[in-house]
Amino acid sequence: MYLRRYGNSRKRVLFLGMNPGPFGMMQVGVPFGEIGAVRNWLKIEAKIGKPASEHPRRLITGFNCTRSEVSGERLWGLFAKRFASAEEFFSEHLVVNYCPLAFLEESGRNRTPDKLPVAERTALYGVCNAHLREVVATLKPEWIIGVGDFAMKRAAEVCAGENCRIGRILHPSPASPLANRGWAAQATAQLQELGVWR
Repeated sequence: MYLRRYGNSRKRVLFLGMNPGPFGMMQVGVPFGEIGAVRNWLKIEAKIGKPASEHPRRLITGFNCTRSEVSGERLWGLFAKRFASAEEFFSEHLVVNYCPLAFLEESGRNRTPDKLPVAERTALYGVCNAHLREVVATLKPEWIIGVGDFAMKRAAEVCAGENCRIGRILHPSPASPLANRGWAAQATAQLQELGVWR
């Protein structure tokens, strides 16, 4: 629903995240999918099914999830403040993840792709690289903005030689001390310095 509604045209700016978080995209399928933002700003809500095998500490409750995805709250919150509507934002922008898969440790902790064993990581990156190339070929963005260093580095490697520019913004994760000191203002300044936003 997210891609059909908002990803069906050429985009000037592609924001690239790492992979799904347990209380956002894992729940509703939208990158950085903080429930309130997806429901109220993106105007997306649907029945969410359960996977055949579910982690007992990270149950899929869809739009009934009561945990906040802080990174998503910050990211979509910035866009909602800057743009009059989701439609205005998505007329030139789209948010996707480099890797659409989530990896959970036994404890329920999210394991990011860069922390996987080398053999697994190599195989995964091959598939994710091909997917990113296809996204870029389809959307033909002028800019790919990595949300954090990992995404920027993957974009720079995968899209070298493509006709687009690569940049980054600070990741909005609350695990980052810098992000906890006015993330929206910092991200906006970074995008303005790059020339992505005026």
